[in-house]
Amino acid sequence: MQPKRVGVVGGGQLAWMMAGAAERLGLELTVQTPDERDPAVAIAAQAVWGAANDAAATAALAQLTDVITFENEFVDLERLQPLADQGIQFFPSLATLAVILDKYDQHQFLRSAGVSLPEFALLEAMPESLKLPSVLKACRHGYDGYGTFVIKTRAELADILAKSPAQRWMLEAFVPFERELAVMAARSANGELVLYPVVETVQADQVCRRVFVLADLPAAAVTQVEAAAKQILERLNYVGVMGIEFFLTIDGNILVNELAPRTHNSGHYSLDACVTSQFEQQLRAVCGLPLGSPAMTCAAAVMVNLLGYENAERDYLEKRQQLSAIPQAHVYWYGKTARLGRKLGHVTVLLSQSDRAEAEQIAAQVEQIWYP
Repeated sequence: MQPKRVGVVGGGQLAWMMAGAAERLGLELTVQTPDERDPAVAIAAQAVWGAANDAAATAALAQLTDVITFENEFVDLERLQPLADQGIQFFPSLATLAVILDKYDQHQFLRSAGVSLPEFALLEAMPESLKLPSVLKACRHGYDGYGTFVIKTRAELADILAKSPAQRWMLEAFVPFERELAVMAARSANGELVLYPVVETVQADQVCRRVFVLADLPAAAVTQVEAAAKQILERLNYVGVMGIEFFLTIDGNILVNELAPRTHNSGHYSLDACVTSQFEQQLRAVCGLPLGSPAMTCAAAVMVNLLGYENAERDYLEKRQQLSAIPQAHVYWYGKTARLGRKLGHVTVLLSQSDRAEAEQIAAQVEQIWYP
């Protein structure tokens, strides 16, 4: 029987943006979240109170739902396993997540799968020799730039390690990339697989600031990205939507940066620019429905994140109204309290032609309105 009640571990904007698709598909969403102020609480049929790693709360969530999926990676797989052993359906599966959630384990899998990626090593002690710059990554619980550091001196590395002695770390070779790319991929339990357009992402302080959906990427790079995405999802027997980030090197090669086993910021444009959004696709995949078309409904698009530039409790209504006045702009406001670097919303602008200069100009216009 097709699941009708979907549980989501997490109550942030990613769960919030599933609401429209759930309604269209006739599905009921219940979220697990620790805070009644979280965005998805307002749209959920029910809420179970508890952090993402609260397995007792997930057990309560399971009593209210037919299938459970995830909005973030802060889960405790060991404590969830007894629920899976009882037959509770998790998508992606706990076995799949066990390969992905720890970045070192993730990189080990990618290497075994034959996918190209930067050189890496588990950091167990201060290395005697250290090629600088290098990238230091927390093996667990890093996101939006948190837990990732570009190391330029041995003193910087020593300082970070001293501040987090219990953290497991991985060192990765610094890649002098030409562009950063990403793709959203979806796979159903029966093996149906679809890929969204390959996009370019632009980071600021290691947080995604802009996403360009343009037809100006090298064809060879797009082919490499698509082949790697298919290989990863099939090798994992993955069910759901996955965001995959890549480096395009100066010599035209593609290296996998990271995997995100959920809907992802680089796919937000799909809400307005694609036949089927990544959020509807996630629900389709976990409920056993046929996957929808990821095709674009416009020539191109640009998405700009609205990042917090202050600590404040404001709704920024005047700025949002100015953003909404941009032709073909779609503004999403998550309703979260502002703090420095926090994702408070995003704007997607649809374009009638794939024009890099126009897309850059629109992104700059959005940022000029938003940032003081």
